[in-house]
Amino acid sequence: MKVTIKNDIDSGTAVEIHCREVTSETERLARYICRFDERITATSKGQTYNIPVEEILYIESVDKKTFLYTSGNILQTEKRLYELEELLDEKTFFRCSKSVIVNLNKITKLKPEVTRNILATLANGEVIVISRRYVRNLRDLIGLDG
Repeated sequence: MKVTIKNDIDSGTAVEIHCREVTSETERLARYICRFDERITATSKGQTYNIPVEEILYIESVDKKTFLYTSGNILQTEKRLYELEELLDEKTFFRCSKSVIVNLNKITKLKPEVTRNILATLANGEVIVISRRYVRNLRDLIGLDG
């Protein structure tokens, strides 16, 4: 892939993708560019924040409430888990259990368990469980054999 940056417009930023044919990879690249500065509105202690998606470690649904976990905060969003799953890039954010979506870029270590679950250690040291029901999808997504 060839990447060129030109400083030739007066204001804003414009992105063009030139390709021989439109493939799933070029479509994914276009979606990524469109979502580049994506933010999710959430609240904490009565304050409203726009959280950049790349700061999210994981998202959890508890008692019909949805929480965003970042390295230093826990915030609540009005969006449901399935709405966020549709909004976020499927190669970066992975449904790892019925109630959790994890940012794959924030996982530092994976440890298989005897129960066929996988323990995922995140960048902040927190550990979440990848349910055995979702392990095959994870292996396919990140290219692990077995």
